[in-house]
Amino acid sequence: MNIGSVELENNIFLAPMAGITDKPFRRICRSFGAGLVYSEMVSAKGLYYNDKKTAALMDMSGEAPCAIQIFGSEPELMAEIVSKVMKFHPDIIDINMGCPAPKIVNNGDGSALMKDPELMGRIMRAVADASSVPVTAKIRKGWEEDNSLICARILEENGAAAVAVHGRTRREFYSGRADWDAIKRIKAELSVPVIGNGDIFTADDAVRMFENTGCDAVMVARGAQGNPWLFRQIHELMSEGRVITEPDPRERLRQALMHTEMLVEEKGEARGIKEARKHLAWYIKGLRGASRLKTEIFRISDFAVMKSVLSEYIDKII
Repeated sequence: MNIGSVELENNIFLAPMAGITDKPFRRICRSFGAGLVYSEMVSAKGLYYNDKKTAALMDMSGEAPCAIQIFGSEPELMAEIVSKVMKFHPDIIDINMGCPAPKIVNNGDGSALMKDPELMGRIMRAVADASSVPVTAKIRKGWEEDNSLICARILEENGAAAVAVHGRTRREFYSGRADWDAIKRIKAELSVPVIGNGDIFTADDAVRMFENTGCDAVMVARGAQGNPWLFRQIHELMSEGRVITEPDPRERLRQALMHTEMLVEEKGEARGIKEARKHLAWYIKGLRGASRLKTEIFRISDFAVMKSVLSEYIDKII
């Protein structure tokens, strides 16, 4: 499929997730078949004031095609920082208009923008006019009520090359079930690609989303945490009619160890081990002795010790 002028290998995407979709995780998901990966959210104000940590989030070298996701609520400022984003050579710029986190919405950003569709349109127009690559947006079903179709139409009218839709309101956060009918309604009305997001935890979920909504692509978020094999499984089900890849406990643990090594290499031992803990907890979830191992993992701050503990567990798991 294409988003604007960008040709993508497939239509199974890794969603942007703050604190999750860093370079190691993106590379892992890409290796399992993610057709497009996104950066973590990048603050427009942070870029404007030249915050080094903010800029570091945009390092996506060697990951094409890729999208850098920015967030903010001031059209002029958002347009001004596009030149800084472009220095990192994204294929797509995505605008976050759906994040429900209090620290984001309390500043009027993320899903708070859905309370003001006209402002959403002005932001999209400002960024699209300033950008030489396609600009997309990720929205929710609404703030408290469903106004996603109105918002999606305004975004398309103002230059959005695609719209990703999470089928929950901000009030719902991640509770209950995502409303795929909201995605279906938007797909029926828009001429640009519509990307479905929400409750993709199995390959069957992805296929059902395609069938039920007619969306052009699916975006996998929490379902990929500790389970990058999901991308391969979706492709298998779509092409072969069945899931072939079923990682056994040993393979899960080997991938967990590899992920930890990548984090340590990318971020240094102290930070890498700290950030690896949550990923390790996801990888081992449901395995025999996982609770005891998780407790031990969260006490470790040394990579050699972590490697030894995981290797020993690998040897014992079968």
